[in-house]
Amino acid sequence: MIDRAVPAPTPPSRGNPPAQDAVPTPAATAPVIGQAALDSLAVALRGWGRELGFDEIRVADVDLRHAEAGLLAWLQAGCHGDMDYMANHGTRRARPHELVPGTVRAIVARMPYLPADGPADWRRHELARLDDPATAVVSLYARGRDYHKVLRNRLQQLAARIETEIGRFGYRVFTDSAPVMEVALASQGGLGWRGKHTLLLDREGGSMFFLGEILVDIPLPADPAEAPHCGSCRRCIDICPTGAILEPYRLDARRCISYLTIEHKGPIPEPLRAPMGNRVYGCDDCQLACPWNKFAHRATLPDFDVRNGFDAPDMVDLFGWTEAEFNQRLEGSPIRRIGHERWLRNLAVGLGNSLRRAAADDPALAARIRAALRACQDTATPLVREHVDWALAQDPAAD
Repeated sequence: MIDRAVPAPTPPSRGNPPAQDAVPTPAATAPVIGQAALDSLAVALRGWGRELGFDEIRVADVDLRHAEAGLLAWLQAGCHGDMDYMANHGTRRARPHELVPGTVRAIVARMPYLPADGPADWRRHELARLDDPATAVVSLYARGRDYHKVLRNRLQQLAARIETEIGRFGYRVFTDSAPVMEVALASQGGLGWRGKHTLLLDREGGSMFFLGEILVDIPLPADPAEAPHCGSCRRCIDICPTGAILEPYRLDARRCISYLTIEHKGPIPEPLRAPMGNRVYGCDDCQLACPWNKFAHRATLPDFDVRNGFDAPDMVDLFGWTEAEFNQRLEGSPIRRIGHERWLRNLAVGLGNSLRRAAADDPALAARIRAALRACQDTATPLVREHVDWALAQDPAAD
């Protein structure tokens, strides 16, 4: 998700472009509520949230001044790459009260997305798939329904439930859809801490979850922040295929496979193509390596069940989808946001890497890959053609 790329200001960040926010309740004068009632409401929120599929709900203070300097330095260094929308709003990302006037608290929520029917040893299973040249690897979070729609709808229901209890109040719902520092707010509210890979981590839930927020104008009691528990571990840093995690808590999106396959619109830099391997949409390596993810929760909603066989899709078959098939098959999927051209671009890189490996060990697979790439050459757009030509050049038989 977007905020994963923003570094923590001091040592102790799923991404997609901004989507339309849920329609907010019109600004209203915050109801006058006694402290006992506010305390009771904060407790009730957690139960209501679980009924809606969230595994944790907390309340965060919205003063993020401590994160502002780190955000600006990260942007100035250009680590956001093509994600101009991250720079367009400047310091508003660290000032929720400027984004939604009257905001005094953020209700922060997380929802697990690890497919419910996956294998018990899912981390080992996913790492093994990276060594299968016939298979395309799609990030776990993107194998089901688009999380933006699911979380926004559920958060809106939660806000409506609050309204039935206290009357009209000012609020606005967000899910990776506006200039909000989601990880900073979530960690400030005690949902977890920012790990060295910049994602939010929790000792009881790992990091395989989505984040969402409701900015509110009612002074709910704020939960305390969670202390970091990464210690000296650096497994997420060491496993990153492209060296995108420059140092603990600092990620250069321009080198991140999630950014390259989702956010980046142009050609993938050639030095980074081979390290991508068969990862065609997103990358989970840093999460697979994290010890805390042995405690990751399974999704409780069917929305995140695997679709389109994305737990083990055939890469050549995916490359053969026409634009109409791409749009039809991926209706309701977050993958559809990147469009058919970037989908083919990513797959061409994956096929080139697989061709290099399969040429000696699996002649039949190598022949399928060559045929698929050559069939695309004459009709491909310039962007796709560049990557197809590169992929064919990876064939040892072409030397």
